[in-house]
Amino acid sequence: MMPVSAFNFLKRTGKKSEPRHPTDQADRGILVFENTSEVIQAERALKQKGWDVHVMGPPPEVRRGCDLVIEFPLIEELQIVNVLRKEGVPPLQVVPVTSPLLQPVDIFQIKDFGQYLMVRAANMKLTVDKTARTIVNISGGGCPDVPYLAASMIGRTIETAPSPRDIGHTLCGYALQLAYEEVQRQCSA
Repeated sequence: MMPVSAFNFLKRTGKKSEPRHPTDQADRGILVFENTSEVIQAERALKQKGWDVHVMGPPPEVRRGCDLVIEFPLIEELQIVNVLRKEGVPPLQVVPVTSPLLQPVDIFQIKDFGQYLMVRAANMKLTVDKTARTIVNISGGGCPDVPYLAASMIGRTIETAPSPRDIGHTLCGYALQLAYEEVQRQCSA
């Protein structure tokens, strides 16, 4: 009889796992990839399968070709790596988070300016009026779609603005999507 993994148990029972806390690091690992495109594909594939994964900044000790890594539940390493191989995006390296030096770096910076909240994800910043829930500024990055993303989103509420994932096609669009999702979380709390 095969052992039941925590993921398969949760998948079958329909129960969601509790949000992770910084003290849970001993049971987490890092997936290292060659480039950002692979990180985006891997994150999408793993989230579609229901895994609790987080895109983070890599610690200097494991940085390879990409400035992003995926943090994942270490107990699921074998299944996750198998899924990623089937998807054509196997990681370069799998690293257990065993010391503070191997902690991935949060790619978010959040600044509360009273009426305004700014969330920075990697190189992109999104600022929202907390009362009106209106996007008032988008800045950062150097990708060609940033002006289009800004023009499409500024002046709209976080509920009615298009998702950067749907209209952007670059690393800046991906980073803006992360900032957009974090702003939604922050404004819902």
